[in-house]
Amino acid sequence: MDSKEVTLLKRALERQKKARQQAERILEAKSKELYDVTQHLQQTNNKLENLLTEKASELDGEFINIIDPYVVMDLQFNVLNMNSSAKKFLGYDHTKETLNLSKIVHHDFMEYTVQSFESLIEVGSLQNYRAKICTKNKTEKWIQINASIIYDSERKPIAAQGIVRDITQEMEVKQLLSEQRKQLDVIVENSPLSIVLTVDGKIIKANQTFTELLGYSERELKQLSVKDISAAEDVASSKELMDKMNNGELDKFAVVKTYFKKDGNPVLAKTLVSAVKNEAGMVDYQVALVEDITNQKELENQKEKLLEELEKSNEGLQEYAHIVSHDLKSPLRSVSALASWLSEDYSDKLDENGKFNLQQIQEKVEGMDRLIDGILRYSSINDAALDNTLIDLNEVVQDIKEIIFVPEHVNIKLLNPLPSIRVDKTKVHQLFQNLISNAVVHIERSPGVVAIDATETKTHWQFSIKDNGVGIAKEYHEKIFKVFQSMGNNERSTGIGLSIVKKIVNLYQGKIWLESEVGVGTTFYFTLKK
Repeated sequence: MDSKEVTLLKRALERQKKARQQAERILEAKSKELYDVTQHLQQTNNKLENLLTEKASELDGEFINIIDPYVVMDLQFNVLNMNSSAKKFLGYDHTKETLNLSKIVHHDFMEYTVQSFESLIEVGSLQNYRAKICTKNKTEKWIQINASIIYDSERKPIAAQGIVRDITQEMEVKQLLSEQRKQLDVIVENSPLSIVLTVDGKIIKANQTFTELLGYSERELKQLSVKDISAAEDVASSKELMDKMNNGELDKFAVVKTYFKKDGNPVLAKTLVSAVKNEAGMVDYQVALVEDITNQKELENQKEKLLEELEKSNEGLQEYAHIVSHDLKSPLRSVSALASWLSEDYSDKLDENGKFNLQQIQEKVEGMDRLIDGILRYSSINDAALDNTLIDLNEVVQDIKEIIFVPEHVNIKLLNPLPSIRVDKTKVHQLFQNLISNAVVHIERSPGVVAIDATETKTHWQFSIKDNGVGIAKEYHEKIFKVFQSMGNNERSTGIGLSIVKKIVNLYQGKIWLESEVGVGTTFYFTLKK
């Protein structure tokens, strides 16, 4: 190789060396630039990670502080996260055990839940989903969920989140109200009283009893107003009362009015109308209870007619009794006089048997006279004849002791002072005299005692007259209070005395009864209303 070639080779090597050095410098510069970019990206990434951590911490704080149960799940119902309220409500902790929400949904709501979830994915949100679930401790709960879908950066659904509200108590109340409403409907429909709801005089509901009463169907009644089925003479007074109710002057009122059936026949009914008000105090509608009193009114009219006829009959009976007694007593007096004359004029010609027969005639006449007096007294006992004044019964008993014959072996005594009561003096005298005389007559043993006592109740005075006489057999206890019924063969008994006693006791809304044992004695009890 000559020198010229050597020189060219050296120059080529020198250029190559310079080019390599320049390339190394360029590569070094680019490496530094790349390093700087890398450092910048690392710093930026750190900032983003810190920012993301801060936002995540803030979100976790908000998540934890939600009062209602809050749950995040994937699209297969697996729980990804839940707050403390959800853990407490459901009884599960997703950090300790796997929880799939479909497993706690009540079987009756599974189909509805699947449909709701499909709607959630399609629409992106779900409002007021309601279902029943079973918590970990096997408690059934009603829940309401408002949920939304969580999307990734490409708007693909990846999860769902929802706030859960416990509505168990609300649903129980709603169910209870529903059951009560059904029960009320049953009661209303089966009530023996007619029940009608009205608004502004229009019928909006009527139970079966009312439809059967008037012969309309409920649908037909809803086309009518109360005025359409009411008697014209009752419309004005009912409207006046209804206006007062609507104005707040009345909460309820009662009227007796006439309704007309579908066939035109009238029905007399007692109607009680009550206002049903809203929270503002305004009348929403009226409830009317309608009671058919047509038959009752007819019975009352018949009763009044019978009472009038009975009053006339009693007046006629009393008048007849007085006439009959006068007509009967007149021949009795003649018979008594003739018997006395025969006894006086022919006493020296009559043997003992004749005198005995005349005496029997006199006694029979006296018995007939007592019977007639008893009938008069019995027929005169009625409400109209009462003259009630305040009477001291101690004085009444004392007067009786002085009037009636009391044998020496009999003692009439008061166990306690008797009260003063407002009664008819003649009637109460008859009452006590009959019972005391009856006791005295039937005491044979010595000493004989007639004990009189009184006790007070809330509504009545109760009296007792007790003797230690012959007693009354059980079979006579009811019989002796009937007219012309007497016990034994006492010829002086007319069989009217105790019937008079019972009639007087009845006038004062009392009762009379007795306790007796043959050979031991008898106690008569009776009450008189205060």
